[in-house]
Amino acid sequence: MKGWRSARATLIWVALALAIGVPIALAAGSEQLAWRGPVYILAGFAGIIALGLVLVQPLLIGGYLPGLSAYRGRRVHHWIGGTLALAVVIHVAGLWITSPPDMIDALTFTSPTPFSPFGVIAMWAIFTVALLALLRRRLGLRLRTWRIVHVPLAIVIVAGSVAHCLLIEGTMETISKAVLCVLVLAAAIKVIAGLWRKRTLRGESIARQ
Repeated sequence: MKGWRSARATLIWVALALAIGVPIALAAGSEQLAWRGPVYILAGFAGIIALGLVLVQPLLIGGYLPGLSAYRGRRVHHWIGGTLALAVVIHVAGLWITSPPDMIDALTFTSPTPFSPFGVIAMWAIFTVALLALLRRRLGLRLRTWRIVHVPLAIVIVAGSVAHCLLIEGTMETISKAVLCVLVLAAAIKVIAGLWRKRTLRGESIARQ
């Protein structure tokens, strides 16, 4: 039994590493990089890493990553959230340096590219969650209130990030990108459904009492 648990834990971590690492590796071998400057490349890979972190977040909060206690999972979730916000800052800053007019169009929702608004909406949702997480104690947000705010924003982050990524025809390889996006959606749906189920069962238990 212990051997099976150990093998299962290893498989989960390997699968997660492949889900994030393969798209990054394939993007690193893209021919399009030959015509890109270092700042643009850095910005692009920051965006890919950010999408990978969006996959990790629900897995952490749902307790699906072996070897992490509930408390440690929440702590890692907190730090990954900060890293995600930093990756988005690098992504946006790099694109701003390489093409300010395009970024202005994107931020003002006047860009002709269909992927821009999804990315901008996801960005603001990420920054909002990060700011609220920093101010949570000062604002006195209880767990129930925090979830009421956080879950809808998490849905916006996931949906916006996936749409943004899928609509971009860039350095990411098509199949690995699609697989990563599907995994992000699946993880988010599973965790949110689990939280909703627990809330429903808790409500039924209180009603019976």
